[in-house]
Amino acid sequence: VQLVESGGGLVQAGGSLRLSCAASGRSFSSYAMGWFRQAPGKEREFVARITWSGGSTYYADSVKGRFTISRDNAKNTVYLQMNSLKPEDTAVYYCAAVVRPAVRGGWDADYWGQGTQVTVSS
Repeated sequence: VQLVESGGGLVQAGGSLRLSCAASGRSFSSYAMGWFRQAPGKEREFVARITWSGGSTYYADSVKGRFTISRDNAKNTVYLQMNSLKPEDTAVYYCAAVVRPAVRGGWDADYWGQGTQVTVSS
């Protein structure tokens, strides 16, 4: 599975961005997809997950109500709509495939994209 993110950039606080992740390789529509992020000096953290059908989504508390994950299986693409952005949302955002519960709690994934930078200015 190959994942390529796009859509990152610089935005002012309160603004919006939409990230896209194009997948290729194994059957895209058969596994859960998600987004993670990593800020400078911090560990990577879970952001959002969507099931293979798109019927169920799950969000980190820090983004709930502001971010929306969606997918288009016909286009092999997953999206992350980010609204009401805050400076603390600044991070490299990673698309992930086969997102599953981690052994030690939280979420993990089998495949990762290269990441896209999101910077929110105050």
